Amino acid sequence: MTKTNFRVGLIVPSSNVTMETEIPAMLRAREAVEPERFTFHSSRMRMKSVTKEELEAMDDASDRCAVELSDAQVDVMGYACLVAIMTRGAGYHCVSQERLGKIAVAEGCDASVVTSAGALMDALNLMGAKKVALIAPYMLPLTQQVVAYIENGGFEVTDFVALEIPDNLEVGAQDPMNLDAIVDRLDHSEADVVILSACVQMPSLAAIQKVQDRIGKPVISAAVATTYYLLKEMGLKPVVPNAGALLSGAY
Repeated sequence: MTKTNFRVGLIVPSSNVTMETEIPAMLRAREAVEPERFTFHSSRMRMKSVTKEELEAMDDASDRCAVELSDAQVDVMGYACLVAIMTRGAGYHCVSQERLGKIAVAEGCDASVVTSAGALMDALNLMGAKKVALIAPYMLPLTQQVVAYIENGGFEVTDFVALEIPDNLEVGAQDPMNLDAIVDRLDHSEADVVILSACVQMPSLAAIQKVQDRIGKPVISAAVATTYYLLKEMGLKPVVPNAGALLSGAY
């Protein structure tokens, strides 16, 4: 009998209120066109201010989250903090995914792990991007670390906008439709792909398709990339209506 019900485990910063809305929203939209159904199960890591110190302490708590989600026998785990991974050094998403995956196996759960950082990097590769432009909510030094991480992965960041919002709850309270105007401050003329939100906490889903249609080039976000790879790891067709190029079925 074909499996149609899947449990999605979410490893979430304590102040993140967007991963548990945007990723379920995309998978609910998918339920309108595909037979699979999803439930969502979260474990939280403490973090209020988006500083390097709090991010590192939070990331250290991700091991506990993997243990807790293993108890629920989830089918896949999604780690929802791009900047926490990217500030720990080039390629750290591979280290994190491997470590958390081994913890799951040790706890009797065969769930694979997707990090939003790794998903974004893999998505850019999949889409054949060479040059990207991005918008991030972080303070400038953290945004520069994100840019450096992406460039270390072999991409050129042609331009970026740092919104410099230090409080994570304030990041989550942003109106996603403001990004339609903010993208005009971004020089994306040479970019192959525009990253509308390089942050799983900054809402962007409502604007992804609209901005993509208006500027005429692929637009993604950290949440869109995470959803793509959650579906791939579950062995499911990575298609979500009205969520931009990556989830259109073209990939």
